[in-house]
Amino acid sequence: MAGADDAAPLSAVIVAAGSSRRMGFDKILTPLGGEPLIRHTVRAFEQCAAVRGIVIVCARDRDADVRAALADARKIAAIVPGGEARQESVWNGLEALADSSAEFVAVHDAARPLVTPALIARCLDAAIAHGAAAAAEPATDTLQRADEAGCCAGVVEREGLWRMQTPQIFRLAELRRAMEAVRTAGVNVTDETSALRRLGGGVFLVENSDWNFKVTFPRDVAVAEFILQSRAAASLT
Repeated sequence: MAGADDAAPLSAVIVAAGSSRRMGFDKILTPLGGEPLIRHTVRAFEQCAAVRGIVIVCARDRDADVRAALADARKIAAIVPGGEARQESVWNGLEALADSSAEFVAVHDAARPLVTPALIARCLDAAIAHGAAAAAEPATDTLQRADEAGCCAGVVEREGLWRMQTPQIFRLAELRRAMEAVRTAGVNVTDETSALRRLGGGVFLVENSDWNFKVTFPRDVAVAEFILQSRAAASLT
């Protein structure tokens, strides 16, 4: 595994420390197109020229398996243990970059194996222009708020609503400051944009019309495999 180039414009923290509770089995290592799912995710970052170093954050009991799955990866700088919550895992990843001189950092869910080098590059361009950027998709479904009994209580206006994705890219120093602030305040956040916005920072949304869902349920594996096969076939035409 190659070390990170500290002069690189972009480092990446790939978070793979979830419990896979809804999946029923370890989704990070589940076979996808003949390879562990996490290998597809890492490959996209390795194929993005701007990325020079990647930190993997995984559960302690999966460390050996993750290392084996990524044995041929070229840009892994470190594999570090995750925390009990996502923000703790992200913080551990940022700590592994403490000595890095990279200006920007991308945080990405390992369970999004359909991310592409092109999307990573678009998010980086937007982060350079705006300070921070995140992949996202406009909400198109009708949204209903439910009452305590589980019945429809009213439509939520979807105009201006977006479904957040990753990668989310920030200036490294600013994200460290934002994540440290939520740690100090004891506030839980579900993504890094929320931490930055608590300090008044803005995040530009990069509209993504390609597949980039988070593998959450067993059915998602079959869909992801079909999409990967379709992309491979399209590249041969």
